[in-house]
Amino acid sequence: MCGIIGILGKAKVAPLLLDGLKRLEYRGYDSAGIATLVNGHIGRRRAEGKIANLETLLAREPIDGTTGIGHTRWATHGRPNEQNAHPHATDRVAVVHNGIIENFQELRGELEREGRRFETETDTEVVVHLLTRLLEAQKTPEEAMAVAMGRLRGAFALAVIFAGRPDLMIGARRGSPLAVGYGDGEMYLGSDALALAPLTKRICYLEEDDWVVVRPDGASIVNAGRAVTREIKITALTGAPIGKDNHPHFMIKEICEQPAVIGDTLRSLVNPLRRTVELPPLPLDFAKIPRLTLIACGTAYYAGVVAKYWFEQIARLPVEVDIASEFRYRAAPMPAGGAVIAISQSGETIDTLAALRYAKSQGQRAISILNVPESTIGRESDAILPTLAGPEIGVASTKAFTAQLTVLACLAIAAARARGAIDQARERALTAALLEVPARVAEILGHDAHIRDIALNVAKARDVLFLGRGSSYPIALEGALKLKEITYIHAEGYAAGEMKHGPISLIDDGVPVIVVAPTDDVFDKTASNVQEVIARGGRVVFLSDADGIARLGAKAWASVELPKVDPFVAPILYAIPVQLLAYHAAVAKGTDVDQPRNLAKSVTVE
Repeated sequence: MCGIIGILGKAKVAPLLLDGLKRLEYRGYDSAGIATLVNGHIGRRRAEGKIANLETLLAREPIDGTTGIGHTRWATHGRPNEQNAHPHATDRVAVVHNGIIENFQELRGELEREGRRFETETDTEVVVHLLTRLLEAQKTPEEAMAVAMGRLRGAFALAVIFAGRPDLMIGARRGSPLAVGYGDGEMYLGSDALALAPLTKRICYLEEDDWVVVRPDGASIVNAGRAVTREIKITALTGAPIGKDNHPHFMIKEICEQPAVIGDTLRSLVNPLRRTVELPPLPLDFAKIPRLTLIACGTAYYAGVVAKYWFEQIARLPVEVDIASEFRYRAAPMPAGGAVIAISQSGETIDTLAALRYAKSQGQRAISILNVPESTIGRESDAILPTLAGPEIGVASTKAFTAQLTVLACLAIAAARARGAIDQARERALTAALLEVPARVAEILGHDAHIRDIALNVAKARDVLFLGRGSSYPIALEGALKLKEITYIHAEGYAAGEMKHGPISLIDDGVPVIVVAPTDDVFDKTASNVQEVIARGGRVVFLSDADGIARLGAKAWASVELPKVDPFVAPILYAIPVQLLAYHAAVAKGTDVDQPRNLAKSVTVE
């Protein structure tokens, strides 16, 4: 989850490293630091907390040098303090690291028995001392890295600089992403292309077990002792600063971008004149596959749960959806001719990547739904369906979620058509409903002030329940996740029919119950559950359309009227009010909306 940037440049590197770290702060914000070569010696500046603290330190204690590395940390081993902040260094070498060195205790014991003194609680420090020992044994930096790659176990990305070598930087990747940027007499390393976008558009991505020697005139990549080449691509990412556009937080900016994001994604997949879904070529025939498997984590997993309803109800296609971190450890049997869809905003989610690799090893065709097509998951998939959400900086996913739902809805329509489960008229109706979504989302954003008023009361609660049935159930799960992510209020999502199997015992006048209830074919059942909550003093926040509000709104503690739409697209629309509710409750509580405690945007370690 940590962010890495390395620059082998011509000008003072500290300001450039700092700017790159600001673009990577979504990957970790427990601490940050940089190391540069100053007259051949390693100089460091590190600070606990967010990058603003490092920026203040650098203003007070500037550091020179044209070669350097930087790091923004999400703590795994060791407390998030300045002592454990990266870069870690000796007088010979400085290292920044994303990932986990699984055998660090074994290596640390070996190195301590030699008399080497460790100063931190981190696993990363073993890399520093291991490389230093090899350099002291008269190995070159390149030889030292070759040996180290054979000693280290785990998932990691590394960037390393060496005292006395301003012309050299080494990077390595195993399990965690690392990109190489090519400039004009300058070279770069970064956790992703976003960090390098202001510096260069020419990027290559290291593959598993690659390590790279970077010099001012280019890079040499090695894998298993052999020189290899990796394709240099032109990234479409812009180097323009990512701002909040007069919004107080990235999260609310990204919520408000959803009409445009959903519209852009639809335009890439739908012919509006014919009212048909037109997908790019895919390596599968929906008419023939026996089962579809969806794998994802967190919010993306809930998008997959919604899609399960769509694929099974509309396309009559059997679907398994699983949390990626559980899926591969089950060693699930997978049918011949089956397909897997991996869903990830970053395309670097380590559990989703591992699950994708397992599915491919079982003979499954692999499609990924990603916001970063150039990512590792994208490169290892047979086909990619991009979500055109643009960079999502807020840790709590909003626009990426609804973009994922939009792509999955289009896929479900295409699968239904291929399997003969819907006729042309139904396809056009479903597609027309999708094309209305951006405008309907814009209408919901107009309820922001009303939702904020409700959120001010929800923010006072200790516990909150979310209920929904059918395809609204995963929206209840997502609403609970959003609320607890950024407000730290305990929240749980339940299928409404499960309430009497336990959760109803929690109901009292201090527990708000958020009910996601479009007037679909299970509305009457949900209405009965709402009556049961009200009868026990529960404070119901009722999310429904005009018909639903007319039936139950007067009995609810509060209600939000949403546009009347085809139930097929309701999950996309009903995601918006639960996002706004969580956002405004977090603002009311004064929590860090964009960077909630203990969380990072991209989970790249298990």
